[in-house]
Amino acid sequence: MEQRLMGLIAPILTTRVAHWMALLGLCAAYLQGSLMKLLNFNSAIAEMTHFGLKPATLFAVAVIGFELTACAMILTGFYRWLGALGLAGFTLLATFVALRFWEMPAGMDRMMATNAFFEHLGLIGGFILIALMDVRAQSPI
Repeated sequence: MEQRLMGLIAPILTTRVAHWMALLGLCAAYLQGSLMKLLNFNSAIAEMTHFGLKPATLFAVAVIGFELTACAMILTGFYRWLGALGLAGFTLLATFVALRFWEMPAGMDRMMATNAFFEHLGLIGGFILIALMDVRAQSPI
């Protein structure tokens, strides 16, 4: 049964379009966030200030530049593994800065922050898988 199902889905999942769309899906939050920060730079600065990052303007520029560059690397395949590991590390750091659910009182806000924290761990896993796949594809072994 598994082989039959795999035979049906493999022609779709193994296309370049499906691969690129999956990569775009993982990068979507970072592209959207960066573009929103660019379109409303004062809000980007306010966000950095909210999380205690100083100087806020420098952090806003760095985050926007990093996220857009790493996404471009992933989507174009230029050092894809490095862009993926970069976003994995960035996401881990940002998650511990922005989603400290263990410091929050019990309630809806804590529950939402807890869910978001673990969703971010899922994104990290996805980026690590991208890096692993890219390294394996280029490995001479």
